[in-house]
Amino acid sequence: MKQKLLYILFFSGLSLFGFSQKKTDSSAVKFHYKPNFMVGFDVVNAGVSAFSNRKLFQGFVSTKYKKRLYLITEGGFEKNIYQKNGYDVKVSGPFAKIGAFYMLAADRENAENGFYAGGKLAGSFYTQHYFSVPVRGFQGGDISVAFPSSSQSSYWLEGNIGGRVQLFKSQFFIDVNLQPKYLVYTTKQEDIVPLIVPGFGKSSTKFNVGFAWNLAYKF
Repeated sequence: MKQKLLYILFFSGLSLFGFSQKKTDSSAVKFHYKPNFMVGFDVVNAGVSAFSNRKLFQGFVSTKYKKRLYLITEGGFEKNIYQKNGYDVKVSGPFAKIGAFYMLAADRENAENGFYAGGKLAGSFYTQHYFSVPVRGFQGGDISVAFPSSSQSSYWLEGNIGGRVQLFKSQFFIDVNLQPKYLVYTTKQEDIVPLIVPGFGKSSTKFNVGFAWNLAYKF
């Protein structure tokens, strides 16, 4: 009787071990990352650059990490000028962003089509040149001063709300998104808050909103 019970316990243990092993293997396969990439370029802002003082070129690389979760990195270059209220400032430099987004609503036939939301950490290392800065002069008169070119850096948090859709049955997609931004930290020259930050835009306030209209290709 005891021998029979031992056999039952032994084979029951083997069955449970085999089941848990299969479950683990299944989970491993379920969450296995398969390399995939989508590369996009903002064609609208690049096109507008030809008719504006703001020259903005930016693009992204995203990858589907797990289920509806995507990782994304962005980069670009901006050159801009600010001439208002006595200020004459010129800035230029690269910027980079890294983050993730979640596909909130996806097409059943193509999971890449849908609406998404997420967030990114962003930073810019740029050069600025103050040609004219208004200051209060002697006896209340308004005068302006200039400062030499200097290297600065700024960092911000950025939301990512948008959608993407496949172009016919090709590997190309249209990806459009809004980017609410909040400036967290910035260096200053002569205690002057920077008026323009590449990748962030005008920084007279800490909150800003950008957009991107990308033509993307899935590898």
